[in-house]
Amino acid sequence: MAEITEIRPQPKQIQFLSTSADVAFYGGSAGGGKSWSLLMEPLRHIANGRFGAVIFRRTYPQVTNEGGLWDQSTRLYPYAGAKPKQGDLTWVFPSGAKFKFAHLQHETSVLDWQGSEIPYMGFDELTHFTEKQFFYMLSRNRSTCGIRPYVRAGMNPDADSWVSKFIEWWIDDNGFAISERGGVIRWFIRHDGVIRWGDTPEELKQQYGDDVLPKSFTFVPATIHDNQQLLRVDPGYLANLQALSLVERQRLLDGNWKVRPEAGKVFNRDWFEIVDAHQIPKDGVECRSFDFAASVKELEGDDPDYTADVKIRKFNNTYYIMDCRQVRKAPADIDNLVKQTVKNDVALIHNTPIRYMVRWEIEPGSAGLRENWRLSTLLDGYDCGGVRPTGDKLTRAKPLAAQAEVGNVKLLRGAWNEEFLTHMHHQPDWTHDDIMDAASGAYNELSDVIADGLLESAFSWN
Repeated sequence: MAEITEIRPQPKQIQFLSTSADVAFYGGSAGGGKSWSLLMEPLRHIANGRFGAVIFRRTYPQVTNEGGLWDQSTRLYPYAGAKPKQGDLTWVFPSGAKFKFAHLQHETSVLDWQGSEIPYMGFDELTHFTEKQFFYMLSRNRSTCGIRPYVRAGMNPDADSWVSKFIEWWIDDNGFAISERGGVIRWFIRHDGVIRWGDTPEELKQQYGDDVLPKSFTFVPATIHDNQQLLRVDPGYLANLQALSLVERQRLLDGNWKVRPEAGKVFNRDWFEIVDAHQIPKDGVECRSFDFAASVKELEGDDPDYTADVKIRKFNNTYYIMDCRQVRKAPADIDNLVKQTVKNDVALIHNTPIRYMVRWEIEPGSAGLRENWRLSTLLDGYDCGGVRPTGDKLTRAKPLAAQAEVGNVKLLRGAWNEEFLTHMHHQPDWTHDDIMDAASGAYNELSDVIADGLLESAFSWN
């Protein structure tokens, strides 16, 4: 007898899949089973040969990446008899019903769907899409196959997304979902570009005229704790979320729709223990990272960036910030300062097993390449080089923030401590971010180097 495979939604997914709303949003934190729910929803209509479904991500790689929508669909749709057409990311069911995956990378990409008829439309990570994209595609949500057209979407919190404003009735003043409102249906119209809400369609018709056509909407909140299957199969995923920096943890684990990076939340001065020199191991790897200013202060009232540098020593799983400085000097003076600083650093670790390196950010364009060559030549003989940045400044700082919050980043006691702590605590609201950039540059380089070193030793034949 053939083995029977049973696939069923979990309780919070059932609430989402059971709603009668024209438009429904689901999730509000990582790990709640959002993508799986979007994939399951249209399966109820596969016996209808004229039924079609399209599920969108913002970019093509987000659809096709390992563990993405297409990957997940291969673990579900074959059980319903569907055959894949991977060339155009489509599943075809025995009845002729078709499910397609697509992307809307640019705001104008919606125009590719002019004239389309999509009975079921899904959006994975809706906050990645613009409001204009969503409401244009809503106009393509129509049906002549006998199935009432409807839209479903999953997302993680983003305080600056249009979605945050759209679902505010379901969210309390602190940014968290109001449990008793989860799944409650309300009605909306888009009148002169503004969303108007009512508890009933009649309420909206009374205010805006009988010719308006309200749509029903609900929001069903879910967190990783509503996805017991994931916690059973991959309990480490919860640990990964708990290890995030404060702001990201409140967003992706706690489901906070109002948290933003602000003073004391990206970095907090209380996270940094100040230690004396004898408490710091004379071993490990050191990196001094420079963040160079583009201009020098010349006139009263000028406020150009600083040239900042931060030196960090890593030993085992602890990061010791050994030095921090920011200055405004002419280019020639900066060159002398850099060279003398590196020379002094190397002298301080003479006769110790500490490995030392110097890094800086490579600015984009040919000018950045020339400057990288010039600095490398200036520091000939040292382990030095430029690093191409990836992501924005706050994204690059998050790994350091996560380690600082759990107490793995300490400061060597020094006159520079207060300047460093004040600067970091007030990010991203501070006028300048030079010290933060230098600190995250040093931290990220140390993380990579240590990892590479472990790999090299693991495969050594000696």
